[in-house]
Amino acid sequence: MPCYSVNIKDVVKDSIADELGIQKDDKLLSINGEEVNDIIEYKYLISDEYLVVEIEKPDGEIWELEIEKDYDEDLGLIFEGIIDKPKSCHNKCIFCFIDQLPKGMRKTLYFKDDDTRLSFLQGNFLSLSNMRDKDIDKIIKFRISPINISIHTTDMELRKKMLNNKNAVRLLDYMRRLKNGKIEMKGQIVLCPEINDGGHLDKTIKDLYEFYPELSCVAIVPVGLTKYRDGLFPLKQYDESAASKVIDQVESLQEHYLRKLGTRFVFLSDEFYLIANRPIQPYDNYEGFSQIENGVGIIALFNAELDTSLAKIQQHEEVSGKGTIVTGEYAMPILQKACGKIMDKIPGLILNVIGIKNEFFGSSVKVSGLVTAGDIISQLKAKNISGNIFIPDNMLRKGEPVFLDDLTIEDIEKELDVKVIICKQDGSDLVENILKYCR
Repeated sequence: MPCYSVNIKDVVKDSIADELGIQKDDKLLSINGEEVNDIIEYKYLISDEYLVVEIEKPDGEIWELEIEKDYDEDLGLIFEGIIDKPKSCHNKCIFCFIDQLPKGMRKTLYFKDDDTRLSFLQGNFLSLSNMRDKDIDKIIKFRISPINISIHTTDMELRKKMLNNKNAVRLLDYMRRLKNGKIEMKGQIVLCPEINDGGHLDKTIKDLYEFYPELSCVAIVPVGLTKYRDGLFPLKQYDESAASKVIDQVESLQEHYLRKLGTRFVFLSDEFYLIANRPIQPYDNYEGFSQIENGVGIIALFNAELDTSLAKIQQHEEVSGKGTIVTGEYAMPILQKACGKIMDKIPGLILNVIGIKNEFFGSSVKVSGLVTAGDIISQLKAKNISGNIFIPDNMLRKGEPVFLDDLTIEDIEKELDVKVIICKQDGSDLVENILKYCR
């Protein structure tokens, strides 16, 4: 009998587990004879259509339950303790954003994770430098795929310097094992001026080609720097000229791999194009938007969704409503153009777009996802805002109306005497919310 058990925190009503009489405070001992050590193992083990599940009741009685179910059907068990403590990162990356946070913020913001489970479940990126051989074995055994990998460079001495971790040099060995195990990988490169760009970037992409098709794509994002860098490694930011050189370099690589592989393989985040004041690539160039979590193609996708949504509006009565779109400085011209299209389609509607200057992290930070409520309040207070305010949901903590500075939607509404509407980061949702709330 397995010696390890997992406490069952709750059971979903009317689920398989509920119908079988499994209850809160029971313990899961095994599935098909195997212990369950974390949520990944659990999801893998329950994927079978026939299960033998061992449950221990609070009085010590052992139930052995035979279950027949659909392949993708969940049992309805809710656990405690399986993934409550993500594995922390032991790197000291020269570009780490967490090291650039001001003091006094909530503790969870200072936690650095490097956890395989979070890579699979939430799309987080791993450096692989905090992993052991048995961790790689586990990824392959349980088919944890795709795995998102922070690569940065394939020059191992440079990678060791960038991550400040001697184990950073094991990257390519681990990636070869994952490739041989047929595990899908996605790559990420945080590009730092005069550190891992230029010739280093050419070499990195060339080396990564070895791992295709298991390494399906690579995203390149510019390093993000805040004003809180005292005592940290000296880094530069990309300016218009340097960002343009990166675009020219990567677009040349894209053309090469498109001819050779039928895919562009390597993709730039939208931020490079915004810094360089150059047009975003066409919608089809993003090949299904597989690196959207790295900001690759967000603008092209947003514009396509907006146009599709507006095309569905055949005739609309005139409205006299007003609204203000609040965003970061980079997105402001994109949203100004979008709002122009919306107003052309809906007579009488008045929309204003305000790009918030980031005083909290520093004026060089211009993305909407790092805008704080405090900056919104201070910069809008003197503007006599009328109508509702619309903000993107990436300004907020996932699933909660809380900003990075711990202020809330309610704080903004109270201070500015307005209603705040949270929008998803897609054009159709923006149109839908404007039609609903600008009356």
